[in-house]
Amino acid sequence: MRVYISVDMEGIAGVVHEDQTNPVDPRCAGEYARFRRLMTLEANAAIEGAFAGGAREVLVNDSHWTMRNLLAEELDPRAELLSGGPKTWSMMEGIERGWDCCACIGYHARAGTANAILDHTYTSAIHDVRLNGASIGELGLNAALAGCFGVPVVLVSGDQALAAECHALLGDQVRTVVVKEAVSRHAARNVAPEVARLRIRDAMREAVARASPSRPFVPASPVTLEVDWSLTVQADHAAMAPGFLRSGPRTVTFRHAEYREAFRAFRTMFNLAAG
Repeated sequence: MRVYISVDMEGIAGVVHEDQTNPVDPRCAGEYARFRRLMTLEANAAIEGAFAGGAREVLVNDSHWTMRNLLAEELDPRAELLSGGPKTWSMMEGIERGWDCCACIGYHARAGTANAILDHTYTSAIHDVRLNGASIGELGLNAALAGCFGVPVVLVSGDQALAAECHALLGDQVRTVVVKEAVSRHAARNVAPEVARLRIRDAMREAVARASPSRPFVPASPVTLEVDWSLTVQADHAAMAPGFLRSGPRTVTFRHAEYREAFRAFRTMFNLAAG
């Protein structure tokens, strides 16, 4: 059993504010240092559970912001760490190497979700993303990419809003670990970090050990990906690439037979929009 783990930060137990997840602002250094360690410990819980469930190989992809957050010297040495950027497949880099299942640890709800900690979809510049007409967040975008390579998502951890999003999109066969109940974008009732790690470890062990994992999430072809930007100028930039359609004042659309190409287009869009 080969297990892939993508680790984000906003869904880690205790995290409720951007200052706790910001690796680039010196004013946030103290808070960020505390919570990157908690991020590393939740990654370790998932690794421990994967090996207890029968994994023989685990790859952990650091998937937050600069993608240089996980403390390499404190990560379970049985796993390999993929860190840094840019990465073609971003939060799913390495998924193309073939894995039996995937876990998404520390994830968060899509942009525009009420009562969700730090809701967004890849960047604060994005107002909404629709895949074949349905609003989708990072979890869905990444699960679809994993599905293109035949890898099912079997475990997701974060707040209750993410868990609801997961079940609505991927079904009840995917295990969800709720580590906090969000009451607003910047407030939540959190379980203790140690409790969160125990829940993640046990759920991961069971997800990897069970005989029939969930089916990969594969979007219907052809794929239509629509991105609504927060500002029209962001759409101005994003629409410059050949093959991108300016379909509304703030909306850029891309269509293709294969989702993986739509995902590459999405990555290109938000890099252009940042300009």
